[in-house]
Amino acid sequence: MQPLEAGDPRTLGAYRLLGRLGSGGMGRVYLGRSPGGRTVAVKVVHPHFAGDDDFLVRFRREVDAARRAGEAVRTAPVLDADPDAPLPWVATGYVAGPPLHHAVAGHGPLPEPAVRALGAGLAEALAAVHRLGLVHRDVKPSNVLLTLDGPSLIDFGIARATDGTASLTSTGVSIGSPGYMSPEQALGRGGVGPPSDVFSLGAVLAYAATAHAPFPGDSSAALLYHVVHEDPELHDLSGPLRELVAGCLAKDPAARPAPEEVAGRLAGEGGAAALSGTGWLPPALVEQVSRRAVELLHLEPEPAAGQPSGQGPDAPGEGPPGGPAGRPEAPQGPAPGAA
Repeated sequence: MQPLEAGDPRTLGAYRLLGRLGSGGMGRVYLGRSPGGRTVAVKVVHPHFAGDDDFLVRFRREVDAARRAGEAVRTAPVLDADPDAPLPWVATGYVAGPPLHHAVAGHGPLPEPAVRALGAGLAEALAAVHRLGLVHRDVKPSNVLLTLDGPSLIDFGIARATDGTASLTSTGVSIGSPGYMSPEQALGRGGVGPPSDVFSLGAVLAYAATAHAPFPGDSSAALLYHVVHEDPELHDLSGPLRELVAGCLAKDPAARPAPEEVAGRLAGEGGAAALSGTGWLPPALVEQVSRRAVELLHLEPEPAAGQPSGQGPDAPGEGPPGGPAGRPEAPQGPAPGAA
């Protein structure tokens, strides 16, 4: 987390902001605290999106999608939102756990039992989301948080209704993350449905188990080419886990297993709950999560240089200078819990 800067707001709605969690193409994510003491992630759009009527329509739909998803799966719930503010924002619960990519970068690949628990938990979450008629569309390591009692899938900001009433793309435009999006999503041809999320899940599991993305490339174009035309690199995987991941990464959407099948093959009849809970994470990650939770209890906002504590350039309700919205990008830098 980074300290607030001089141009950042100090409050937004009822929330007191404590620092910056990250930023991306759509805006910024702040760590905040509610009047009751709950820690939240507040996403605010960049000013140039605020005047785009089409974007604002999408933003309202995406907030609704996130609310619906939060009611069905274990994720960061939407607590509050103001799509009509000068700079629209949404506040979600803060999930106390590092993103998968930070955990793997810092501690190496997860052991197979943890990978199986991770996959079963995410597959069950996707099954619930798909039953609502939603597709996540951006399942990737930075949108998977590792908590003490299981994985949490976040950032439903670019989810869309499968009936097509909330399309977020124009013809030929793909939305997602190169290297983790499905071939059909990379081609931008429309018709992206639940099997696309399964493909992304397979790529996430390959990364979690090996510390390497299954489709290498040093540019977005190279990554997308590999996703569409080449087989995944699964050399460090073996046995039933490799077979399952390879099935998820099939080029043909119809050949991929359904999320329910993925969960069943990983967890059996006991489901994800039988694999997660206390002890599913390696000890080093348990220590990291616990330490971060204690730090948050004592975190207070710091004034920007030259400003008294608790004051900023924008009074409550006037809107901050920028932040993420319906489709925030992955935070740049450590941002565990930014959901």
